[in-house]
Amino acid sequence: MKKEDVLCDCDVIHADLVESVKKKMPDENELYDLADFFKVLGDSTRAKIIWALDESEMCVCDLAVLLNMTKSAISHQLGSLRQADLVKYRKEGKVVFYSLADDHVEAIFEKGLEHIRENKSDKENHI
Repeated sequence: MKKEDVLCDCDVIHADLVESVKKKMPDENELYDLADFFKVLGDSTRAKIIWALDESEMCVCDLAVLLNMTKSAISHQLGSLRQADLVKYRKEGKVVFYSLADDHVEAIFEKGLEHIRENKSDKENHI
């Protein structure tokens, strides 16, 4: 696809369409929070943690071994994920188990991964 194929070269403003979409647009603060939400997911280490927790509830020690990282590094990343309300924890004696905060986090992560895999498959089939 050439660059000029994706540019809009019109002088007509579709006022009804613009007004309709404008009325539905989320509040500026909501969009800011949404951008922050995706920034938190935009780190490969945190993505690995989310993937692991999508598979199973895990403690810091298990995550550290799985990802070949220090417990301190995992705890730091879990802090960011907790602050963004993406993970939750429960204590069982001295052990703290982490899991995804809710079904929304699971669905967003799984849909994102599905999208990546679909695009990768499409590109491989066109080679």
